[in-house]
Amino acid sequence: MQKKCAIGIDLGGTNLRVAKVSPEGEIVTKITASTSEEVLGSVHKAIDSLFSDEIAGVGIGVAGLISRERRRVIISPNLHVVEKIDLVGEIAKRYGVPVVIENDANAAAYGEMWVGAGKDIQSFVLLTLGTGIGGGMVHGKKLLNVPAEIGHMSVSSDGEKCPCGNSGCLESYASARAILSRAVYHLEAGRESLLQMYYEGNFYKLTTEDIFKAALDGDNLARDLWKSAGRYLGVGIANMINLMGPDAVILTGGLTGAWDIYIQEAVKEASKRAFRELFERVKIIPSLLKDDAGLIGAAGIAFNILRTQAV
Repeated sequence: MQKKCAIGIDLGGTNLRVAKVSPEGEIVTKITASTSEEVLGSVHKAIDSLFSDEIAGVGIGVAGLISRERRRVIISPNLHVVEKIDLVGEIAKRYGVPVVIENDANAAAYGEMWVGAGKDIQSFVLLTLGTGIGGGMVHGKKLLNVPAEIGHMSVSSDGEKCPCGNSGCLESYASARAILSRAVYHLEAGRESLLQMYYEGNFYKLTTEDIFKAALDGDNLARDLWKSAGRYLGVGIANMINLMGPDAVILTGGLTGAWDIYIQEAVKEASKRAFRELFERVKIIPSLLKDDAGLIGAAGIAFNILRTQAV
């Protein structure tokens, strides 16, 4: 059988997604599971169910700082267990195909550049908005070989301590983890909210979807949580606009479901902080590939490596 597909892996702090992807960037088959402490076993199990003689390579997108020289995860603030695992070596040894590893947000940016919202855009910044916040940068239709840890830029000089070791990170104010943490804080302090009725008062079971629903129902706390997170996100977006002057900012991840509150507040804040001339030329748009951007991008990077090796 001709080898014509690649496997893309999107390994995040909450979910593991694995897919067989065609050379045209289309998902043939996809598997989704919760990320567990037994990461390698879970990844092997997912690949086993998709692997065949037609698989030419594997691309892994992982939340964290990647050493391309060592082909390993150096640090992953939301998934420390992967720092101890040689994912590339173990997968290559088990399946006998080339394996490449990349930051998950960089992989998502590659996916959007390849077949998504960035396909016809020369320069853009992509932000992944979920458990944490990641970033990828494309300039001149090329993925920049930089860490792009946008979620760990400081937006408050004396702010909260982040799991990465820094203080005042964007991720600590605008991510799903931040929104949930603040919800629990206010509810434990006795602030009135519809959220008190969820899960029989067990605040620790709340999800961002619950908080968005409460916001749509007019709950003041829920709306305040989304708007506060959106304002901090807007600070981060303004910083990237002033730094990169991109044609677009592409937003993806689960939190974009709250676009009408969270993202609109971010756009409003960014418009106040970015240079007007730069802000007026940038488009702030949703991902076309959504949750599949990282999967497709990881596979696309694997295809790119295979083409390079064939030359």
